[in-house]
Amino acid sequence: MSVKEIETPVGLARAHVQRAREPRGSIVLSHGAGGGIEAKDLQALTALVDDGWTYVLVEQPWRVAGKKLAPRPPVLDQAWLPIVAALTSGRWALPRPLIQGGRSAGARVACRTATEVGADAVLALSFPLHPPGKPEKSRAFEAQLVLDAGLPLGVVQGERDPFGTPDDVRAALGAQAQVFAARGDHSFSRHPDDVLAAVRDWLGGLPAHA
Repeated sequence: MSVKEIETPVGLARAHVQRAREPRGSIVLSHGAGGGIEAKDLQALTALVDDGWTYVLVEQPWRVAGKKLAPRPPVLDQAWLPIVAALTSGRWALPRPLIQGGRSAGARVACRTATEVGADAVLALSFPLHPPGKPEKSRAFEAQLVLDAGLPLGVVQGERDPFGTPDDVRAALGAQAQVFAARGDHSFSRHPDDVLAAVRDWLGGLPAHA
């Protein structure tokens, strides 16, 4: 594994890159607002390197700086754009197709910026469809941006996620999004292998160009 430090307008980010020997493409994921890349589901997905995917986990600048609270969405997006630009350009550019995503708040960032960075697909883990107990404050429009752009969207959602169940996400996004259920709540901490199985299923069904 190699670690790449990337300057952004809001501070230093850190990308942990595990390259596949004969890559089928690249998967770049980031963490949520309440944790880091040590999240069990993000770590479980390192097994995708054995499947031929170059796998990158990104520590966002606020996390690298040791802060406990994530900044507002515009600041997160402002950091994400140069991170992906640095990872997809130059001599060591990641192989395509490029799948970007993340868990929770990181999934929201990936959805909002997918078209701007030229992603080929988006993977959303624990997409926070709405704040707990407030279904009227839906964030479905962020995920809809991916679908409106014609990009594949895979969502892995905990069966007891207070931010939205798999059925809630399906109802909000329709059949165009591929939604997979995993045991657990928003964290998947007890069943990270469910996430790995779901992501492998989704990747296996992607079109050749994605």
